[in-house]
Amino acid sequence: MELDSLKTLVLNKLKKELSPNLYYHNYQHTLDVCESVNRLAEVERVNGEERILLHTAALMHDTGFIWRYESNEELACEYSREILPEFKYSNGQIEYISAMIMSTQIPQKPQDKLGMILCDADLDYIGRGDFFITALRLHREWSENSNQKITFRDWYVKQKNFIIQHEYFTEGAKELRNSTKKHNLSQVNELLNLLDSTSSENMSSLSGVLK
Repeated sequence: MELDSLKTLVLNKLKKELSPNLYYHNYQHTLDVCESVNRLAEVERVNGEERILLHTAALMHDTGFIWRYESNEELACEYSREILPEFKYSNGQIEYISAMIMSTQIPQKPQDKLGMILCDADLDYIGRGDFFITALRLHREWSENSNQKITFRDWYVKQKNFIIQHEYFTEGAKELRNSTKKHNLSQVNELLNLLDSTSSENMSSLSGVLK
């Protein structure tokens, strides 16, 4: 498997062909997931061929965004099947990589340890200090690319519910991210309380003016 050559090709393609209004699922996100995958692979002691396959899945997992916003994982798998043979990946390895990519669909459904690592890396931001800026990027991206328009407040209600139901799969991710994830949830709750209280105060002021 020629991972280094593949990485050069795919990253260049992402940099050139991803839409500029992908504020979250962009070139930098792929780099971020690759970095997170490597970090978790170290903790989970994944090496050799498995590590190459895992890194390849991380590299390829969002390539479908080049062609479509919704259900893009399927296109990422199609693209993987198209180009990976050129880089000495076998059919079996390609299908395994494709299964990992498909497991990142929400709700995530990884089939094994490698899939668990990829899924945890893909949602690493939930347990990081840059959660709020990342969530804002994702909100703007949804607003410009999806039919699911959503207000700022409703977006953070959605984020709150998502954090509550989310669980990292690997012990490594739990150890690295659960503490900050808990803090982020408390901050989201505080933000929503502030928004609600501000809205109530504004309504009270408006009622006073109208009387």
